[in-house]
Amino acid sequence: MLTTFFPTGHALGIISDNGVEILIHVGMDTVQLDGKYFTPKAKQGDTVKVGDVLLEFDIKAIKEAGYSLITPVIITNSDKYLDVIETDKKTINYKEDLLTIII
Repeated sequence: MLTTFFPTGHALGIISDNGVEILIHVGMDTVQLDGKYFTPKAKQGDTVKVGDVLLEFDIKAIKEAGYSLITPVIITNSDKYLDVIETDKKTINYKEDLLTIII
């Protein structure tokens, strides 16, 4: 479920069916763009599944505005799990695993 969608569109929170809380923050300091270049495609409260488009953003425009597009993906309740293992890949493609949660 999409539990949080910041009004500026730069960050969102998801809770999985098994309780994993995920925060995705697109870019660094992008909150300062006040929503410019971000287009939400889902809304807070929506039930989402793998492959759903949640957000679109203009990578080129954000970079040209001087912002980093490093996008932290954080498990905010990681203390409830044995481990959170990240992929060793530098980049991932659509539908590839980014994190593995050890319950």
